Amino acid sequence: MTSTTARSEHLHDRPGWDCQVCRQPWPCAEARSTLVTEFRSFPSVLTLYLSNKLYDAMLDLGTDADPDLYERFLSWAVVDN
Repeated sequence: MTSTTARSEHLHDRPGWDCQVCRQPWPCAEARSTLVTEFRSFPSVLTLYLSNKLYDAMLDLGTDADPDLYERFLSWAVVDN
């Protein structure tokens, strides 16, 4: 059985690190929402996952990297208890 559902996952597109669906800088608002829901029970794992993605983005973007990559990838995922 094949799926006829259009791809709607808001995933990153390397090497530019824009969302494959909405073309906003990844993680876009939809990706952030999905990630928070997916990792709700494991916020520290979300931080590790995003740290890895930040590292990959820094390697891919090189000197073209946005100086605010921490804000883009990690600051929103920090949970205050």
